[in-house]
Amino acid sequence: MSGTKVEFEDVSKVFGSSITALDGVTLTVEPGEIIGVIGYSGAGKSTLVRMINGLDTPTSGALRLDGTNIVGMSEKELRKVRRNIGMIFQQFNLLSSKTVAGNVEYPLKLAGVPAAERKERVQELLSFVGLGDRGKAYPEQLSGGQKQRVGIARALATDPALLLADEATSALDPETTEEVLALLRRVNRELGITIVVITHEMDVVRSIADKVAVMEKGRVVEYGSVYEVFSNPQTGVAQRFVATSLRNTPDEFESEDLLFHEGRLFTITLSEESGFFSAAASAKDNGAVIHIVHGGITTLQKHSFGKVTVRLVGPDKVVEQFYQSLKSTTNIEEITR
Repeated sequence: MSGTKVEFEDVSKVFGSSITALDGVTLTVEPGEIIGVIGYSGAGKSTLVRMINGLDTPTSGALRLDGTNIVGMSEKELRKVRRNIGMIFQQFNLLSSKTVAGNVEYPLKLAGVPAAERKERVQELLSFVGLGDRGKAYPEQLSGGQKQRVGIARALATDPALLLADEATSALDPETTEEVLALLRRVNRELGITIVVITHEMDVVRSIADKVAVMEKGRVVEYGSVYEVFSNPQTGVAQRFVATSLRNTPDEFESEDLLFHEGRLFTITLSEESGFFSAAASAKDNGAVIHIVHGGITTLQKHSFGKVTVRLVGPDKVVEQFYQSLKSTTNIEEITR
């Protein structure tokens, strides 16, 4: 299967006369990609996902699925479009009166699939999500993670080429979240489905996405590979999100404590081109002592990056030379009172 290509072209959405939910969004999701759309409450994330499945209509702009503009389509036409789109919800949205199998079977019934074929497809999907023996159970008998697995199985029932996950892990604990994200990665890898993940958690983006779009006040303010945005966030909102996930710089209170000691403090961005280690070796050879006091390194998309905070104690000239040499190769900031 080939996943759906999603293209937003200058899409805006205004509610009433003054509430702008989306403001000129231009964004492309390539077939088979996983894109994370992240932003704080009110950024426009949910409106964006409702545009994709035709539940909201843009005030202006075009929205193309595999090259077809769905803006202006009739409800009948949109129903056909939605058959190719699976939805996963934060609160699972399972029917409490139906069994697990009944929940997964429901969209197949609506699509008019014959009973024997439905039964076979349901069992296949429940096995795929690791719930092959729970078909007769009811939602109230399941854990949160199991409920979301049922939600994923149901979303896959009609063989969609596009999957929309709207805050799909927000109600789950961290361990269960990772299990659900691993399942979504498997869905993408084995079935080739395009996945759009709406979230306010940078760890979700870090764990699953190929690309990330950062939203603020209805606009996409930053977009790129997960590595690009994590290693070098350009906007304030992206920097705040990355900081919550990586925690590789000292906060205000930690910085104040570090400043009570002698020497100069520097926070340095590490990458393959930063030159930190050669600069540190040179400073050490010239009589400076380097203490690593804070930091963190991570690997994303086969690239390593991070930040380290160091204290240099030694001759003023040597410490200044260390600072100046790194200024030309990487981002270095001195922590001062």
